Amino acid sequence: MEVTNETFEDWMRKLVDNLELTNKKIDRLLNQQACLEGDALLDNQDLIGMLKVSHRTLQRYRSQGKLPYCNLSGKSFYKLTDVQRFIDNQFAGIK
Repeated sequence: MEVTNETFEDWMRKLVDNLELTNKKIDRLLNQQACLEGDALLDNQDLIGMLKVSHRTLQRYRSQGKLPYCNLSGKSFYKLTDVQRFIDNQFAGIK
C-alpha cells in the first residue's frame, strides 16, 4: 500500500483535529472538577435574587472578570466563596 504525501497530510490533519477536540474535553472536565471541590454552587437565579441585579449585569461581571464562574452543561455557576469575595471587594470602600 502506497501512501501519498496528500493522504499522509490528510491523516495528520485529522489526527491534530482529534487531539485538539480531546484537549478541549479534558479542559472542560478539569474546569468542572475545579467547580465541584466541595464549595456550594449558586446559579444565575440565585445571584440575581441575592445581589438584586439583572441577568445582563451578571454577564457583565463575568465578562469583565470581576466574578469568577464555571460552566457546567451550558449553565453558569458561581462558588459561594467567590461570590462572598466579590461582595467584599465591591463594598470594601463603603463603611
